Amino acid sequence: MLPLMTPIRTLTRLALPAAMALGLAACAPSPFKADVSRFAVPLPAPAGQTFAVVAEDPKLVGGLEFGTYADAVAAELTQLGYVRAASPESADMLVRFDYRVDGGRERVRTDPGVGFGPWGRWGGWGGWGGGWGGGGWGLGFNDPFLGGPDVRSYTIYTSGVEVKIDRRADGQRLFEGRAEAVSRSNRLPRLVPNLVDALFTDFPGNSGETVRITIRDDEKTVRPAE
Repeated sequence: MLPLMTPIRTLTRLALPAAMALGLAACAPSPFKADVSRFAVPLPAPAGQTFAVVAEDPKLVGGLEFGTYADAVAAELTQLGYVRAASPESADMLVRFDYRVDGGRERVRTDPGVGFGPWGRWGGWGGWGGGWGGGGWGLGFNDPFLGGPDVRSYTIYTSGVEVKIDRRADGQRLFEGRAEAVSRSNRLPRLVPNLVDALFTDFPGNSGETVRITIRDDEKTVRPAE
């Protein structure tokens, strides 16, 4: 029995550093990516014009959650040089804001694993050898006689925000923009601030253009959407 066990122990020592590196990579924060589309008329440079953020959906009016996200929109406009009005009735511009996340859909991924000669494949998350962290990721061992590739499914969600800016005096539409993202999270308190951040990156942008905004460590870069 000893001749059979010794190669397995050797393979375990070889596989552990690679598996730990994969675990660290999995724990690293992923960049947030959003597709942003914007349309605007030529806007004058900000010179103290006032604005008020209002709910596009009447059901959101007065909600504490909406108020939190509206503050994020207001913060972006304030940084641009606009001034938040005391009320919509006294504002030069009305900023109509809406947000959403769908119910999600399933995505399936197949991991073929990594071959190690006749001893089968090391790969997957969990399986032989248990795992670290009580239910976190683990080192897997797939015996060629016990099964094929590791097939996993998970849920992805599409979230979005939309902003419309009207001149209150005559109702003229000045700006329309939306940002959408696909992620494995449906938590609006995390998603909406990132989407707002993406939407106002390089505001107002080029009218009619869709760009991919990537946010990582508070640094934002822009590239055309694929």
